[in-house]
Amino acid sequence: MTSEQVYGRNAVREALRGPRAVLEVWATERALAGEPWLREPGAPRVQAKPERVLTEAVRTRDHQGVVARCEPYRYADAYELASAGEPLLVCLDQVTDPHNLGAVCRSAEGAGATGVIVPAHGAARVTPAVCRASAGAVEHLAVAVVPNLARYLTEAKGPGLWVWGAAADSDIGLWEADFDGGIALVLGAEGKGLRPLVRRACDQIVSIPLAGKVDSLNVSVAAAVLLYEAKRRRAA
Repeated sequence: MTSEQVYGRNAVREALRGPRAVLEVWATERALAGEPWLREPGAPRVQAKPERVLTEAVRTRDHQGVVARCEPYRYADAYELASAGEPLLVCLDQVTDPHNLGAVCRSAEGAGATGVIVPAHGAARVTPAVCRASAGAVEHLAVAVVPNLARYLTEAKGPGLWVWGAAADSDIGLWEADFDGGIALVLGAEGKGLRPLVRRACDQIVSIPLAGKVDSLNVSVAAAVLLYEAKRRRAA
């Protein structure tokens, strides 16, 4: 059976709580002693392993003493996400850093977003590093992959979905943007921003006002700011 590794205490704990099957869990004696959830009824039997065995298995020391073998991550259908009632989507244009993708997914899940959309080429996808960086949030969040992001946005937008691209040069600031109804927030890679075709597929462009001397935010921070402002508007 095809399987994937998940490592890190939060990532493995959320995998156990999520929909995909966890087939096996390895943990160090120290992790077993310090994490009661590893011994909860119903969890797969945990095998005690030396730390070096875990490090060799996942090829990183960033496992925090816990590694799981799970069934493969199940990607969502991007068009189904767009057709949900008043969806709140995050679309990432060629964000390649798995830590940024993980951080965006963590914010998106916390804000109650409908899902995250990434292109199939030139972008990070859900990997063990992304699971770790998201603190396990990807286990509870819909993530979809599309062959061409610009085409997807063009086809998915309409009366029920307004597409907002994020760029520093927009005259429309965050506080003036209309986030009513279904929206897709589109963010580009750091240093590159939105590609021209992706930007043209957006209905409007929004900027985040900055009062300091730096001229941009990390993509995961920008996504969190936009998501929670959208969430605040919806709550109001």
